[in-house]
Amino acid sequence: MSDVVVAHISDVHFGGRADLAQLAVLERFLSAFGPQIIVVSGDLTQRARHGEFQAALRFVTDLGRLAPVHLVPGNHDVQWWRTPFGILGRRVLYQKWRRYFGADPTPVLELDDVVVAGMCSAHGLALGSMTPNLNDMTVKGHLPASEVARVRALFAAVPAHKIRLAVLHHNVLPGVVSRRWGLARPRAAQALLLTLGADVVLCGHDHTEGAGQIDGRLAVSTAGTHSVRTRGGLPSAFNLLRVDRQRIQIEHYCYARDEQTFRRGDTVILPRTRGAAGIVGA
Repeated sequence: MSDVVVAHISDVHFGGRADLAQLAVLERFLSAFGPQIIVVSGDLTQRARHGEFQAALRFVTDLGRLAPVHLVPGNHDVQWWRTPFGILGRRVLYQKWRRYFGADPTPVLELDDVVVAGMCSAHGLALGSMTPNLNDMTVKGHLPASEVARVRALFAAVPAHKIRLAVLHHNVLPGVVSRRWGLARPRAAQALLLTLGADVVLCGHDHTEGAGQIDGRLAVSTAGTHSVRTRGGLPSAFNLLRVDRQRIQIEHYCYARDEQTFRRGDTVILPRTRGAAGIVGA
């Protein structure tokens, strides 16, 4: 199997914070890599307004000319104020998302050598996302066991050779700069994720790029942001994943504003612990 190339971007935030000049450069830059899939791990909008979704839809449509696009909602993409604590049901949370991006906010994309499954971690103002810090309300997410069970069953049913990518919005490793978790109960979520049978988990939310592993076993790609709100004065960044039978290579590409391009930054190489022939790394 040759490398499967996946472009992973996140946190665009149309609606006042999106860096439009940077996004134009990003589209041109991605075309040079010929990715098989582009993953957008949430927060396409700032306030889940129609105009923001319309701008996001045009952006995603343009990306779709390069490769199939897989996307999931982030906490900024849900209308939590219309149904706090789910008092009017959950469907209203994702009503606008569904209008613009389809009925399923956790889609599945399957190609010859890869399957990508979305998981929902953005639930608005919800008991599962609450922490003792009131500032976390509507910001943190949570990962229900039912979401993991659904994707676990999906991955178990696909051919053994296929690369399995799981996508959610909230970061499942602490932020490189902020040291903050995206999920309200991160250790419990990590334990669930280890049961997925995934090769890589892709997430965003923290606005800083990163790559690592959960418990030395499960690779994680955290994409940065393409908004003007970065952490620690660092440049915006996206990740490029190259996955083969034995390894997962995650390359960070950082925006060089003065040059109007992206420059390759750090590269993290991790073993692919579940390859086509079984365990191939540790």
